[in-house]
Amino acid sequence: MTAEGLSALAGVILSLAFSYVPALAPWYEKQTPTRKRGLMALLLLLVAAGALLYDCRGNAACMAADWQKVVSVLIAALVANQSAYLLSPTK
Repeated sequence: MTAEGLSALAGVILSLAFSYVPALAPWYEKQTPTRKRGLMALLLLLVAAGALLYDCRGNAACMAADWQKVVSVLIAALVANQSAYLLSPTK
């Protein structure tokens, strides 16, 4: 699986978890919109970093030289996350 695919899958899982997991969804719903966006952005950045680490297998030269890949991995996570949020039914 590519880093983009992995981050997209994680983005979808995050979106669905914050919408439907019983203990997590009510807590997330109580947060302010700014805090929700900040938390999701932080988690998606961590997802992108983790996917890139997985793809490069810890090779520092790979991670440092390929900043375009970082951007594409983050965009894949963002698009998948927001698509899942918009397409999933509300309670």
